[in-house]
Amino acid sequence: MLEKRIIDELKKIVGAENVATERQDLICYGYDATQMEFLPDVIVHPASAAEVSRVLRLANAEKIPIFPRGAGSGFSGGALPKGGGIVVVTTRMNRIIRIDSDNLVAEVEPGVVTEQFQQAVEKLGLFYPPDPASLKFSTLGGNVAENAGGPRAVKYGVTRDFVMGLEVVLPSGEIIRTGGETYKGVVGYDLTRLLVGSEGTLGIITRIIFKLLPYPDAKKTMLAVFDAIDGAAQAVSTIIRGKIIPTTLEFMDHATIQCVERRFSLGLPAEGRAVLLIEVDGDRELIEKQAGKIHELIKPLGLVQFRVAQDAAESEQLWKVRRLVSPSLRDVNPDKYNEDIVVPRSKVPEVIRRIERISQNYGIPIVNFGHAGDGNLHVNVMIDKELPGMEEKAHGAIKEIFQAALDLGGTMSGEHGVGLSKAPYIPLELSPVQIATMQAIKKALDPNNILNPGKMFPTQ
Repeated sequence: MLEKRIIDELKKIVGAENVATERQDLICYGYDATQMEFLPDVIVHPASAAEVSRVLRLANAEKIPIFPRGAGSGFSGGALPKGGGIVVVTTRMNRIIRIDSDNLVAEVEPGVVTEQFQQAVEKLGLFYPPDPASLKFSTLGGNVAENAGGPRAVKYGVTRDFVMGLEVVLPSGEIIRTGGETYKGVVGYDLTRLLVGSEGTLGIITRIIFKLLPYPDAKKTMLAVFDAIDGAAQAVSTIIRGKIIPTTLEFMDHATIQCVERRFSLGLPAEGRAVLLIEVDGDRELIEKQAGKIHELIKPLGLVQFRVAQDAAESEQLWKVRRLVSPSLRDVNPDKYNEDIVVPRSKVPEVIRRIERISQNYGIPIVNFGHAGDGNLHVNVMIDKELPGMEEKAHGAIKEIFQAALDLGGTMSGEHGVGLSKAPYIPLELSPVQIATMQAIKKALDPNNILNPGKMFPTQ
């Protein structure tokens, strides 16, 4: 529990109406999508970088932990206040400051919701491609802190590929700007890249400069069903070797297909063992040719069904197959651990087979889907936490899943981050020297370890 004088000082900084200490308010900011829960001591809603700076100066002087938070939609516990402290919520800082159509840049505050930003730039004929599944409610500050990805990453890249500059409040309370509005710049270290994906452990983002693109002329959506995982994986490589880089290449395995079909009866063929949702965008005439070429390229690879959307309504129907996955999973078991491993594209069938063996060994259903174009799979370990020993089994399976990805030249996380949930497994992927180097950077910027302590590393 924080002393009353600290609470009073916070109220002076951001206004009494923007400080919450009631238990019902604390509970609302003590959890995220991981189902873990920790109770903070106080919630603070600053409205500017200056207010964030004053909060951090106070916390640093008093050695009080600070936990930055956007919409709290993360899957790794990155915003959770383990051990108590001050949760700094950035959702009041929600202005789109400007959109520059001449230079194709935009400047925003961290509390802007991702989809609202996309809609604002699209009204001007511009395009911000990163599209995490949480885009309807996640905030841009959180996207930057976690380096969020999404289905369009195979063609356009992830959040870091669109961040040109940042305004950041350091743990000491100092405000710095990194990067800028130019596409080139090599003066000093690339602090922007360091801060993107740092999960709120090095600073609190208060402003972002994004790169934009012209909005594509048209898009074409296709659904391909294969009789084996290998055919779907080969299709991904074959399409790209055919000099076509799709906007999206979404993958669903047999377990996923069964979940969706049982619940929603979308007409997926019974002999289907893997699904690819493929989308291309660009010049209208070009994408028509690309759709035809894709069909020809993948036809010999065990193709069972191929559908092409003729308009936006049909495209939405095809996307339903992917969007209805999450609601379907509860039919398998009530609880899940959603992990996001990445392997080289060609290794997708092998890692799926390894995961199937892990599922059998532990007696736990595991459902796999995700972004086949960049080898990023969402591995859903489905359990019922009410059953004795199930959580321990799940953690054992997860460790083996991570090791399988690493054995195949992959990584434990492509877009969810490390946070609390993956921190115990970090030594599987990073050497002691790598971990020590990162901790040295953390200590240099945050010697009192007040900013998001306990995240990313097994010890700090």
